[in-house]
Amino acid sequence: MDTIASLFSFITTPVSWVIVQFHSVYGALFGPDTGWAWGLSIVSLVILIRICLIPLFVKQIKATRAMQTLQPEMKKIQERYKNDKQRQSEEMMKLYKDTGTNPLSSCLPILAQSPFFFALYHVLNSIASNDTIGVINTSLLESAQKAHIVGAPLAVKFTDSSSKVEALGASLTDVRVVTAVMIVLMSASQFFTQRQLMTKNIDTTVKTPFMQQQKMLMYVFPIMFAVFGINFPVGVLVYWLTTNVWTMGQQMYVIHNNPTPGSKAQAAYLERLHKHVTQHSKVSRRRDKVIVKAIVAKGRDRNEFERKFINGLSKAGLAAQADGTVIKSDIVAAVEAEDGTPTTGTAKRQQPKRQTKAQRQSGAAKAAGDSEPKTSLTKSDEPEDAKPAAAAKKGGAKSGSGARSKAQSGQRKGPQRPKSPSKK
Repeated sequence: MDTIASLFSFITTPVSWVIVQFHSVYGALFGPDTGWAWGLSIVSLVILIRICLIPLFVKQIKATRAMQTLQPEMKKIQERYKNDKQRQSEEMMKLYKDTGTNPLSSCLPILAQSPFFFALYHVLNSIASNDTIGVINTSLLESAQKAHIVGAPLAVKFTDSSSKVEALGASLTDVRVVTAVMIVLMSASQFFTQRQLMTKNIDTTVKTPFMQQQKMLMYVFPIMFAVFGINFPVGVLVYWLTTNVWTMGQQMYVIHNNPTPGSKAQAAYLERLHKHVTQHSKVSRRRDKVIVKAIVAKGRDRNEFERKFINGLSKAGLAAQADGTVIKSDIVAAVEAEDGTPTTGTAKRQQPKRQTKAQRQSGAAKAAGDSEPKTSLTKSDEPEDAKPAAAAKKGGAKSGSGARSKAQSGQRKGPQRPKSPSKK
């Protein structure tokens, strides 16, 4: 163990130095030999590490967003090669390579924490073995061995023997109860964090290997913590429980304020944003403007929740702009087509009322009367030779008007079928 600790002294020494610095602060408040002083030193170490890992967490979020944007392409590949799993995997790997995304990006914070976890494990194990390590000298070693967290020494494990536990001034029952409760809390917090990500912040409409990976992690990590937790010292359990709670709170903040497009969290976020914008007729916060700007830029590629948000603003007399702001619009009843293009709400075309038969006949007669010429030659101006022609024309007009009246009375136009002679 000493050989391993010496090989990794480049990380165990800084970790032990940070713990000692925090212990000097908390020891002045709670006493140097108390579990509060040593326990809070470990909690502060976790907080310091997680603050340093915030840039990596931001990178993880961006990588996760990039994976979400590839969902349509992944779905096409799955449908195209649904009968060839090997070709499907090859095309997926090619897509990841071309876009520069990594499906294992969600594991980056855990991988980055592993060296600190390993160093803390060796520091606490050396305390339990009564060995100095890093900057922890003999006096600090004795102080750490006296520290108890809810009745359990800082360096004991669930699997330790009763003789070893009694040598540190504790009972085996207290150690088993405390470590079991901490292992359960550690596994439950890990499961809840991953389940929150799966149920609220992932677009479940598309089944992809990324989703399968996240679903697998939801069950694998809690089981791993439960199995390996029985071999972790109490101080390490405090470390992992603290980092799980930090991750859970950090993820809740991200889901609430910057949800994944197409997820349930985005639907809830846009509903809250719509209520705020309609009440104040503006977008107040900067991150809300960024979200609105991204939705406007998508155009026809908006998902169901984004189209509903834009339509809701239009119905309220507002219009989202390309810079993320919202202005009042003259068109209140604006709607959006299924393909994402905005269309104004025009009035519906009125169908003409159905007329009766008598109304149709009277209308036809009036139209025919208006179409006749109203000018005629006077008797003085009419030449003598034109009188027979005028008489013939007058007679023809009379016969024409008779034919029209017969047609208007419901008879068929054109030549009529001769009636069959009646049989006497």
